[in-house]
Amino acid sequence: ADQYNKTMRSVKYGILFIGLTFAFFFIIEVMQKKPFHPVQYVLVGLALVIFYTLLLAISEYILFDYAYLVAATATILLISLYAKSHFNSWKTGSIFFLMLSCLYGFIFVLIRLEDTALLVGSIGLFIVLALVMFGSRKINWYGPEQNANSSF
Repeated sequence: ADQYNKTMRSVKYGILFIGLTFAFFFIIEVMQKKPFHPVQYVLVGLALVIFYTLLLAISEYILFDYAYLVAATATILLISLYAKSHFNSWKTGSIFFLMLSCLYGFIFVLIRLEDTALLVGSIGLFIVLALVMFGSRKINWYGPEQNANSSF
């Protein structure tokens, strides 16, 4: 029964998790100038969603913590290798591996923290936002042929 509660707690962070992963894909796509097709976003989204099914199914047979490790590792490897294949770069695949590992680790910590999960989660989100803002500060969001002054 405890694994169901922990799985439900992890599902509550699902939308945030999927959003952050898609945002990261989008930023890498813009920086490397290699578009990621909507079908590819759907496939990555399905992998992220299936993680929760894997987590619940595996946790019925082994301890939740080990089930989380197995499901997270499988999902991280799948998405990282997919990113490596699309962007044709082991470096990019490794960056995805590191980023997803941090996200899954962060969610695991939040699941374990019951009393301070909101505080730790809020601080974590603030740090993620700061990193995204810092990492994307040099991106020309208007494209190479436009600048901020010519948009209106």
